[in-house]
Amino acid sequence: MSSPTEHPAAWTRTDVPEGLGLGTLLPEPDGFRLEAGETVVEEEGRFFTRFTVRTDLAWATTEVRAEVLSAGGTESVALRAQDGHWSDGNGRELPELVGCLDVDVAATPLTNTLPIRRLGLRPGEHRDITVVWIDVPSLRIRRVRQRYIRHAAEGGLEWYTYRDPLHGEYRMSVDGNGVVVDYERFARRLHPGT
Repeated sequence: MSSPTEHPAAWTRTDVPEGLGLGTLLPEPDGFRLEAGETVVEEEGRFFTRFTVRTDLAWATTEVRAEVLSAGGTESVALRAQDGHWSDGNGRELPELVGCLDVDVAATPLTNTLPIRRLGLRPGEHRDITVVWIDVPSLRIRRVRQRYIRHAAEGGLEWYTYRDPLHGEYRMSVDGNGVVVDYERFARRLHPGT
């Protein structure tokens, strides 16, 4: 994969009646930062999510902030991590998350970039990991086991299978920065060349 530069992308959600997300991957002196937002309209309601994820230079998550704005008001969550040890915004340790190096914010395909970059799998390899899963719009936090399988490149894109016990198995393509282009049954990138 190439060295990331500022990398904005937009996705349309394919799993809800209306959903549009915009995010960017930004290199920083001590790691990387993901900034994203998404608007969703579905039967249960309408909401807007905004989040920031920071990582170290090895792509391990160090900080997460997520916010959901809905008819019920604004809810937010903040987490910090160091060497797989997590704490909440008040500094309270979260022992149930020990060992997780990645975060998966459910509203976006952008956070799939983190394990894809961190693991550096070769075609044919797979890895099982545990991640901090942040559900959207509830912002509930849980530990989830995930599997990433890398396949041979096809059509100028890298291909992965993603699997977890909550949602099943999905195939996804990513660009040279590890940013999702097409995420089966979830999201599709708009203008993947930009």
